[in-house]
This record gives sequence, C-alpha cells and structure tokens, in this order.
Amino acid sequence: MSSLLIDKLSMRFDLPNGSSVQALQDVSLDLKAGELLSILGPSGCGKTTLLNIVAGFLAPTAGHVSLNDKVVTGPGAERGMVFQQGALFEWMSVRENVGFGPSMKGMPKAEKGQIVDHLLDVVGLQAFKDKAVYELSGGMQQRVALARCLANEPDVILMDEPLGALDALTREKMQGLVLKLWKETGKTIILITHSVEEALLLGERLIVMAPRPGRIHKEYHLPFAEMGVNQDLREVKRDPRFSDTREEILSMIWDMEEEIMGRAETA
Repeated sequence: MSSLLIDKLSMRFDLPNGSSVQALQDVSLDLKAGELLSILGPSGCGKTTLLNIVAGFLAPTAGHVSLNDKVVTGPGAERGMVFQQGALFEWMSVRENVGFGPSMKGMPKAEKGQIVDHLLDVVGLQAFKDKAVYELSGGMQQRVALARCLANEPDVILMDEPLGALDALTREKMQGLVLKLWKETGKTIILITHSVEEALLLGERLIVMAPRPGRIHKEYHLPFAEMGVNQDLREVKRDPRFSDTREEILSMIWDMEEEIMGRAETA
C-alpha cells in the first residue's frame, strides 16, 4: 500500500530586503493510502505552501516529502493537482482535455478512449464530451479537471480550493462528487479549503494549521466524510457532532486571526 510521508518540513522565504518569512516550521504528517485529509487555517498559515511542496513545485528548506518511500524532488504523474480554476486547455474539447495525459504517455487510442469514456461517465459529462471547455459552467469545468487528473492515474490527488469559485448549490454537488470519487477510486486526497463546513464534510482527517510560522495546531479524526458517501450532505450537517466541531474550529481560527491582528497593530 502506498503512503505519503511529510517529515519535519520547514520552508523559509528570503526577501530582497534581507529579511525572511518562515512559512512552515517542523510539519510532519503520515498519510496511508486512501485517506482523505482536509487542511484549514487562517490566512498566512502555509496551507498552499505545504501543498505546493507535496506537489513538487517548491523545494523545502528543511525536511522532506516521500511517496512510496521515494523522496519528492519535483512534480510527478503520481501526484495530480486540481486548482481553484480548472487550468484546462480551452481550445480543446472536454474529451481531449481528459485524454491529454494518456496521450502524452503514448497510450494506444482505443485504451485511451475507454478510460476517457469511463471517467466522463463517472463525473456525469458523457453528454458534453465534444463541447469546448469555454462552453461549460464553472462546476462542469471542475468536473473536467477532476476527470483529467484521474486519467493520469495518480496515487495522490492534491486539491487547492477546488470548489472555492462555485456557487453554493454547485459547490454542494461537487462536494458529493469528491466523496464519491474518493470512495470509488481509493485515492489519497489532500484538500485545502477556507470553508470550515467543507473541511468537516470532506475530511476523514482534518488538520488546523496555526500561522507564523505555519505548523499543525490540532488534528481531528472525523466520521462525516464516510457518512456523506451514503447520506445527503445536508443530513450530515444536522448531526450535533458536526455543529459542535464546526463551532470549536471556528472559535479556534477566530482566536488565531485576533492574535494576528494584535501583532500587526503592535508592530
């Protein structure tokens, strides 16, 4: 079974004026294959920096990330990324976008076609496969982005605010799709979000990060993602444990924000 290890990770950004910002300090996590992790925290806590290091876009100043016992030194097909904006090829059709990765691998046309058709069925876009990306709604474009990521058969899917730009109803539908894909594919997923409710719904594990320097403040192991696979998400939100945990985390993040503002005022 594959696993993702984040071992004593630190990241410092040196600025042109000679000062520096410690974005992350001694962050460690061990994710087993198939776990779904959501990450929350106030602005400046290093959530996206952490995700970019796992993706291989940034090299840490200390510590390392390893996947299947292999140290991450750059981007790789075993780690798929889904951004807030789909980062799709607008001049291509939906089918061409989803099949781009397999095409780059030189996969035979028939095999690629089977994979693409299957994934379009999974994300509910079979009827739109010949449409250009710009003809689709934001929610549909994110479905294409998910299918394109899955077509590369990554071990780990990294999501940076993938649903943040969607309206409330579309966002809820997409949250259900993420849970469906997680359960059906068995992929390891790391999701960055600013929404406490979304983190609770989609995080089998949830970590709250504290800022300056970015570090893990508290970790939760939650039942709501598993519940949401078979239940209406609105029913899950009515669970008293959901509202209690939401209020606890909101208060935690609010206190952090207040502390940050207090520092800024005295600086």
